[in-house]
Amino acid sequence: MEFVRRFFTIPEQSFFLFGPRGTGKSTWLQAQLPDSLYLDLLEPRLHRSLVARPERLREVLAGSPRAPTVVIDEIQRAPELLSVVHAVLEGPSPPRFVLTGSSARKLRRAEVNLLGGRALHLTLHPFMAAELPEFNLQRALRIGLVPLVVDSADPQGTLDAYASLYIDQEVRAEGLTRDVGAFARFLEAISFSHGGQLNVAAIARECEVRRKTVGAYVDILEDLLMAFRLPVFRKRAKRATVARDRLYLFDAGVFRSLRPTGPLDRPGEIEGQALEGLVAQHLRAWTAYAGDHSSVYFWRTRAGTEVDFVVYGQTGFHAFEIKSARHVHASDLRGLRAFRADYPEADGVLLYRGTERLKIDGIWCLPVEDFLQRMVPTRGLLDLL
Repeated sequence: MEFVRRFFTIPEQSFFLFGPRGTGKSTWLQAQLPDSLYLDLLEPRLHRSLVARPERLREVLAGSPRAPTVVIDEIQRAPELLSVVHAVLEGPSPPRFVLTGSSARKLRRAEVNLLGGRALHLTLHPFMAAELPEFNLQRALRIGLVPLVVDSADPQGTLDAYASLYIDQEVRAEGLTRDVGAFARFLEAISFSHGGQLNVAAIARECEVRRKTVGAYVDILEDLLMAFRLPVFRKRAKRATVARDRLYLFDAGVFRSLRPTGPLDRPGEIEGQALEGLVAQHLRAWTAYAGDHSSVYFWRTRAGTEVDFVVYGQTGFHAFEIKSARHVHASDLRGLRAFRADYPEADGVLLYRGTERLKIDGIWCLPVEDFLQRMVPTRGLLDLL
């Protein structure tokens, strides 16, 4: 595949750039910052020398005095370097530092100073549909949008190996859990919670491990950026809402690769979960890149009325319901009607697999593939209507 532009905007100041393995951080930065001094901590000799003597980083910088930007790739492998980076930033005419990583866990566990607010904390997400020269919804639901997978000559094979890559290179190498086999079983079990409310006790029973262990495993998933939670929307609540967060794996293809299937599984149900997750990852990327401090929530009352996603921020207030069906039925709008009764300021949007753009009782019903292709962080979510 040809080089794909990303909606991520490189800031002028120093920043951390986190993102799951395979989201293209290194490749993209090398293309965007060709004049930078690039230090790859996955290179064994460089890693050994800087871990043994972090102060050597000053010597490396002195050897490239005209480099406007210094990229340190996989900074979590040498958190000791952050003290040196901090000192350099406090000196005269420092370069811009770009510090990439696939996990902030080791940095926090080492209790290092994450540059005392001198660097932004940003995230590179999987591809958005509008970033790709060609977007095919069915393919995205099958293999996801992780650049490593999308660019592969064997996307399905790469996707199937993705979880193993994390288990071997992240979990085992970083010593995040002693029982890698139990964590692998947990990954399979957590796939059934994709898009659902997180029930740690139920997952613990399924994996036959302690509840505390499952809680720690969920934390590991979030630290590795493989999963994220959505809180329930409670602002000015008029009805009692549920307490548990929803949990999503970060990419629809990764979800499909982890989710076991059998004779009792309905393909339509799994595809519906994948579609909901695909929209969720797009909304997260849009809010991250738009920079308007919007947040993504879900809404569910204790009576069971729900809306899949609520986006609330400076540029708007939107409620989304996701349906994998190709036709809109009156019952599909029940949750959005209830939400708009409580929050008339919100725009109601149903995204579905059909082709017609409709407006029913003030609620937009839009083809999901077209909507995803039009999602651009420089515009509002409904600007093109």
